[in-house]
Amino acid sequence: MRTLCASTLIGEFFVIGFAGLVAMKDPGLSTGTVWTVSGIAMVLSILLCGMITRPGGVQLGWALQIALIAAGFFVPTMFFMGAVFAALWWASVHYGRKIDEAKARFSAEGGQNSPSGA
Repeated sequence: MRTLCASTLIGEFFVIGFAGLVAMKDPGLSTGTVWTVSGIAMVLSILLCGMITRPGGVQLGWALQIALIAAGFFVPTMFFMGAVFAALWWASVHYGRKIDEAKARFSAEGGQNSPSGA
């Protein structure tokens, strides 16, 4: 699960940075505010890569997904991009857990998947 979730978070890091560049064009937003919010979100996405397997890591990832969707109020494209990354986050968590379970089963079987004597 960690690899899939971290890959999604790294992608979000770049999307957040590009959204910050787009948000700078809004005359109603100060450059300092845009980069403070974008910077915090970018740092959070990187820190979450190492926190995925810890308690609350997945929930913090969901909070980031909600924040990305909410960013659509300032950069309308983020409604779409946030929804795409929320779907990717769901898939990363869902299928990552299935992969982890399959790896655990494989290890519990002694790492051998072929019939004995073959």
